[in-house]
Amino acid sequence: MRFTYQLKEKSKKNMARLGEFTYNGRIYETPMFMPVGTNATVKTLSPEELKEIGCGIILANTYHLWLKPGEDIVAKAGGLHKFMNYDGPILTDSGGFQVFSLAKPKDITEEGVHFKNHENGDSLFLTPEKSIAIQMKLGSDLVMSFDECVKWPSTREYIEESVNRTLRWAKRGKDVFNSKDQMLFGIVQGGEYEDLRRMCAEELVKMDFDGYSIGGTSVGEDKKTMYKMVGYATKYLPEDKIRYLMGVGDPIDLIENVMRGIDIFDCVSPTRLARHGHAYTWNGKINLKNSQYKSDFTPVSKECNCYACKNYTKAYIRHLITANETFGARLLSIHNIYFLTELMAKIREHIKDDSLEEFKEEFIKNYYGDGYEYK
Repeated sequence: MRFTYQLKEKSKKNMARLGEFTYNGRIYETPMFMPVGTNATVKTLSPEELKEIGCGIILANTYHLWLKPGEDIVAKAGGLHKFMNYDGPILTDSGGFQVFSLAKPKDITEEGVHFKNHENGDSLFLTPEKSIAIQMKLGSDLVMSFDECVKWPSTREYIEESVNRTLRWAKRGKDVFNSKDQMLFGIVQGGEYEDLRRMCAEELVKMDFDGYSIGGTSVGEDKKTMYKMVGYATKYLPEDKIRYLMGVGDPIDLIENVMRGIDIFDCVSPTRLARHGHAYTWNGKINLKNSQYKSDFTPVSKECNCYACKNYTKAYIRHLITANETFGARLLSIHNIYFLTELMAKIREHIKDDSLEEFKEEFIKNYYGDGYEYK
């Protein structure tokens, strides 16, 4: 197998963990943030730039690549790594989020899910077996089981029914997964109900997946509810396997969920925010479209060593963004991904000396300001 994971150290104060995974002879540290490359590309950035920033795993979207160019084209190219010229590890999601966003409840059946192509309206049908088959052809390193991402809030009755179906789908997907070069993850669902999260986690562990994801968060719930959902899941997962929280990228959420035992995260937010002129800084998020930056000839962040901050000013990047020049989105995407990569490096350092809780308080004060409340 190209990818192996090892737990290295645990905090004595909370569930934070340090780990390493080895991929083709290279060692990467966790906790880690993964940029999202929906269509086999992280928007506006090259694979070489991602490696220079310090990224490890990047994520590609099974649903979108199934539609365009199609898994057979990617397989003919030699798999995702050759197709997109990225020699680092790649994770593919299962299409389960598209069930959440595109399908209606009546379209979700035991066999699979019916929904419409978001581009042309064609009827589509995705099953657990089909999702796994697509991902095996794509040739990613980390493969996700097909699941249902349930909206929040939902009734306990529906979530219980959904969890049981997701478990049956996980078993069906695992039965057809036969790749020696890929790792298959089970996905823990269960909404905000601890007993359902526990049941789902324990049943998935019995199936012995290579790693485990926590799904069904960042779907409209407040932060405190999200943190409860994550904590309900991670305490029932094996310590020697990697844990992935899907679709979470707000800086405070990264810190809080590392403290609940998460190893890897993904989110579209750094590049999406960049395209709208927003930039992370250690003193909070700023919007470069604001007129106050029109004559500001300082870097986006004086503390930052990314390519954008070393070479360009807020005034110039603001000009690019307001003129709809792609280079502005590129520069802010580089900066935002670099910021989250640096944040994860700081988190790892504070896990090593068991001072993550103190770092969290300092970060909140600097980034969000006094009086910050979780919402």
